[in-house]
Amino acid sequence: MDLFSTLSEAINLRSFSNLWYWIMLAVLWSSTSHWVLGVPYDMVVRAASQGGQAEIDLNDIVRINVNRLLYIAHVSGLWIIGFGTFFLTLLGLTGFVYGFQLSQAVFLLACPMFFVGLLSIRTAQRVHRDAPTGAALHKILHRHRLAVQAIGVVSIFLTALWGMYQNLSYLIPDHIIRPLG
Repeated sequence: MDLFSTLSEAINLRSFSNLWYWIMLAVLWSSTSHWVLGVPYDMVVRAASQGGQAEIDLNDIVRINVNRLLYIAHVSGLWIIGFGTFFLTLLGLTGFVYGFQLSQAVFLLACPMFFVGLLSIRTAQRVHRDAPTGAALHKILHRHRLAVQAIGVVSIFLTALWGMYQNLSYLIPDHIIRPLG
């Protein structure tokens, strides 16, 4: 086996049959649900159980990250939304209308992340407006994490369904699948 065939097998553009895509999907959602507004969730748990300095540290890092997110949203939020929707539209068209599987795979990763970003901005605005501390802050961060995990579960489920469909349609001839779809 030569180097070119090994590399082309490792970098397969049929994304849904590639192990690396599924590993990336798992790592993406694992890290997304761990980092709540840029704060590691173990800090929230530690502040809730220990209090004291851990609570002070949590309040400080949440305040810093909320201010950072809101500054980015204020300065370039419309540009980010514009380019993001353009990028998602481009991926959706090339993937689902023209059948390019790599675009489908990236779309199924990026689209839910777009909604997680919007949810993070909304939560940051709420934290900035209400300035909660202690148990109220823990509750907001916990609810945000649950919402992100719910988006992740739906996203992983839909991605798995679409990936199985793509893999089966590649393996099974068209004349068998066409009558079903």
